[in-house]
Amino acid sequence: MAGVLRRIGRGIGEHVGRVPNPVSRSTRAAHARVRDADVTVTVCPYCAVGCSQLVHTKNGRIVNIEGNPASPINAGTLCPKGAATSGLVSNPARLTTVKYRPPHGTTWEERTLEWAMDRIARLVKQTRDDSYEERDGDGNLVNRTLAIGHLGGATLDNEENYLIKKLFTAGLGIVAVENQARI
Repeated sequence: MAGVLRRIGRGIGEHVGRVPNPVSRSTRAAHARVRDADVTVTVCPYCAVGCSQLVHTKNGRIVNIEGNPASPINAGTLCPKGAATSGLVSNPARLTTVKYRPPHGTTWEERTLEWAMDRIARLVKQTRDDSYEERDGDGNLVNRTLAIGHLGGATLDNEENYLIKKLFTAGLGIVAVENQARI
């Protein structure tokens, strides 16, 4: 039996690698979709790990997103959510404009980003002004509002979280400041 297997193995070995050009013309003509694309290094938007991604764009459109092999955090790997990031930005159902539904309204209205930012700023100031406590019930100096909270996202880096914490606590007196990465 061993002799038969050796003869079969030698027979196969005589033919392996003898095809003059095993790659078809269409395969040789094909190229990677990232060829000639601009590459931007960024951070995955999903969790607090901070995996690095390479975003390939052509003519302002994303053609590929993949893990960054130069990253000491993820070494080119991505979890299933990170690997699906291109779906986040290219999904035709993704909202790209500000939607607003007024109190007691039944339909959404489109608004400008400037309008939305101004409204948020006005509501934060109004809520702070209406709920600000300089002293608590015992007369202790507290300089706070308990009516506003902040929950930061995982893509915020340490420096951004530091500035948010300082602005919201020292600047606005907000006590409830948290980040998703710690929850």
